[in-house]
Amino acid sequence: MPDQAPPSWEDFIAAWDLFRDPMICGLVAGGALGFLSVYVFLRRMVFVSAAVTQCAGLGVALAFYAEIQLAIHIEPIFGAAVLALAATLVLLIDAQRLNMTREGFLGIIFALAGGASVLVGDRIAQEAHDIQSILFGTAVLVRPFDLNVIAITATLLLALHLWWFRGLTFASFDTVAARAQGLPVSALQMFVLISIGALVGVSTRALGALPVFAMSTLPAMAALLFGCRLRWAFAVAALFGAASGFCGYALAFFLELPVGATQTAVAGAFVALGLCAHAGRRLSVRLRAS
Repeated sequence: MPDQAPPSWEDFIAAWDLFRDPMICGLVAGGALGFLSVYVFLRRMVFVSAAVTQCAGLGVALAFYAEIQLAIHIEPIFGAAVLALAATLVLLIDAQRLNMTREGFLGIIFALAGGASVLVGDRIAQEAHDIQSILFGTAVLVRPFDLNVIAITATLLLALHLWWFRGLTFASFDTVAARAQGLPVSALQMFVLISIGALVGVSTRALGALPVFAMSTLPAMAALLFGCRLRWAFAVAALFGAASGFCGYALAFFLELPVGATQTAVAGAFVALGLCAHAGRRLSVRLRAS
């Protein structure tokens, strides 16, 4: 039999009603996650994002388990949000009080949440595909309800972050100056963490844990490698995150690849371009100095 022709633009346009919601979801969630990724990266919270994302996946799995085994209906997106926020609050605990390092504390949460997700998924065989989609980001459809929740959450959080931008950046990156100006540093830092937990939670149900983790870390890395100043880094990282979610889905369609992995690869490609730009700037400086 002859090989099947790859998908064309005509196929994409014809199926636009099917792809519209997940692509908009990737655009909105990716943009908001990219914005927050600057806090994640510069405050060295990458492993915090990984642990919270893994807990969000567990929340989805538990929601499926409750409906199938206990006949209790819980929206998976709310299960993800609750577990992600719970993990965020747990991570506010000073690990040194437990005679542990912060990295060890994060490792335990990440490992337990990941293992529990697999164990719970094993008990709900009929939803095994959905669990794998959530963990690795292979889902291709987004329910209108999930899209609405993500859009409302992202819009509200971004509006608050832009409104309190000066205070939040001071409290996150220059705590001495923030305290000197009388800002409530601890409360502002807690708001940043809760924002990350909430957005990661609602996004994981729709996009999957892998692309959510990528879009909450890699866009900031790419923006900073391009040499963006802090204020512009937020805007550029949001743009890279939105492009990863939206273009990653389109690229997955045309190349017939898993959506979540492709969105992650696009986010990684921006980092690779940033590395090239950074290397080019360093080479230019050396050449001018010689």
